[in-house]
Amino acid sequence: MKFRVERDVLAEAVTWVARSLPNRPPVPVLAGVLLEATDDGSLTLSAFDYEVSARITVAAEVSEPGTALVLGRLLADISRNLPGKPVDVATDGAKVQVTCGSSRFALIQMPADEYPTLPTSPEPSGSIDGTLFTQAVQQVQIAADRGDTLPILTGVRVEIDGEKVTLLSTDRYRLAMRELTWQPRSSDASHVALIPARTLSDTAKALGAAGSVEISLGGGAGATASSLVGFEAGQRHTTSRLLDGEYPKVAKIFPTSSETEAVVSTDVLTEAVKRVALVTERNTPVRLRFADGQVTIEAGAGDDAQASEAIEAKVEGPEIEVAFNPGYLLDGLGVLGTTFTRLSFTAALKPAMITGQESLDAEIDTTYRYVLQPVRLAG
Repeated sequence: MKFRVERDVLAEAVTWVARSLPNRPPVPVLAGVLLEATDDGSLTLSAFDYEVSARITVAAEVSEPGTALVLGRLLADISRNLPGKPVDVATDGAKVQVTCGSSRFALIQMPADEYPTLPTSPEPSGSIDGTLFTQAVQQVQIAADRGDTLPILTGVRVEIDGEKVTLLSTDRYRLAMRELTWQPRSSDASHVALIPARTLSDTAKALGAAGSVEISLGGGAGATASSLVGFEAGQRHTTSRLLDGEYPKVAKIFPTSSETEAVVSTDVLTEAVKRVALVTERNTPVRLRFADGQVTIEAGAGDDAQASEAIEAKVEGPEIEVAFNPGYLLDGLGVLGTTFTRLSFTAALKPAMITGQESLDAEIDTTYRYVLQPVRLAG
């Protein structure tokens, strides 16, 4: 194998593929990136850890087609630090020689014949705007569980019904749902999939810059669904194994009515909560009191450090005081993407719903809903 490729092209391609390499590969070859150079002037780089696969194809001047497997993270580090000149890569016995200007590296070849075959994703089910996809995924993945007590809660539930896509996640303390539209290949498309939240987030960040992302899902809501989901944008393609299990029926948690509603500037509320939360210790809440055209944010009590701040708000309904985990509250505010935030309450200890709107008097927009369970105050 022998080829020449531009430094920036190689560095970007290797870095993108290597991001999915496992920190502790179950077998040594899975720490490698597979390089495949072909006569048609293309170089394909692949990585796979039995859960997630990544593949990208770039243009290269191929003198001798062939295949080589080398340590992926090492090649990524080398590629990013090479001088800004064309890079020559060639196999030489048990080594892979990487040359760029006066820089030369010799990498050990790993046994490519032991490398597993990358999975083939189902046929494309439809496409979605890249920017919209990225925003929607970031809005829901924040509520997915980070632990491993209930693995099923580490996923984002994706339900497709025709042109409608619903993303849902929860860690039992908060719940996030985003509804959006896409362009299905079939008008009666019907799919339900549980995708690992971390993988989905990484994929959205990596592919969302493209104008459009193709999504491949197999099976239907009641069928024996494929165990894979595939994403493709340009020459980048990735697959992920789906989580298996029945996702809890949490949609009923969304409040259908409210007693008190408040609309406040998203940025002003975010900054105020950040400041007041500086005096909180681990797992202690911030208190928010809504009344008389303002919300007062407080933290700390007794001999502890204390802080308070009042900001303007449009409040409708009875006065109410609630307490939230400040990190969870800031997570929701941080992904709204709107100028104003609407907070809806039924009672101090019942789930509160956060939605976004562009103006103070705009109609309620429920395409994104973030539900947060208040904290019970001591005493």
